[in-house]
Formats: sequence, structure tokens, C-alpha cells
Amino acid sequence: MFVGSIKDLKEIEVIAPGVKNAFKKTLIGPEQGWDGWVMRLFTLKEDGMTPHHSHPWPHINYIISGRGTLNLDGKDTSLGEGSLAYVPSNTKHQFKNDAKENFVFICIVPEEGDV
Repeated sequence: MFVGSIKDLKEIEVIAPGVKNAFKKTLIGPEQGWDGWVMRLFTLKEDGMTPHHSHPWPHINYIISGRGTLNLDGKDTSLGEGSLAYVPSNTKHQFKNDAKENFVFICIVPEEGDV
């Protein structure tokens, strides 16, 4: 069993090609007893973005706050608080912050996807 608070978790800046102003907190994963899966919290600050990339695992996203764009296979979709997104395996995608406030979302991936 695991019970915690987002406020107590370490925030790590994501450093990788194509990434800008992106930060991650690991919420729940194998270390907390959820074998095979990882739930992360991403914060894209002003002008923040993830890389335009694909990988062999899917992910599920829930937008907590802010506004942004998901480019999925070349098509842009606006996202905001309460939006949901499923990104299939091997699909090119990118998240971008479209506003001055933080764009915050949950991302759930299989354990091998938490790199």
C-alpha cells in the first residue's frame, strides 16, 4: 500500500533532445507496489514541450490544468483541464504548452516506458 502527496515528491527536469521547460514527478510505479506500470505528472512551463517522437509503448494522459496542444501523427488537437488522450504504440506525438501558465498532465505508461 502507498499513500502520499504530490507536494512531497521530487520534481526532475527532463533533459533530452527536443525537450524544453519540462518537469516530471513519478507518482506511482513499481517502487510503490504498482508492478508493470508508472503514473507520472508532467509540467510543461511557459514555451515547454516534449520531443516529437514515437516509442513501442502506448500511454494514457489526463490534463489537470493549463492549455496545450497534442500533435498526434501530424494532427494538432487542443487540450485543456479535463481533457483525455490515448497515444497508441509507435505513434509520433508531441505535447506543447500554449499559454503562460503551466500545462500539467498525468501520463501513464508501462514500466519500460518510464525512461
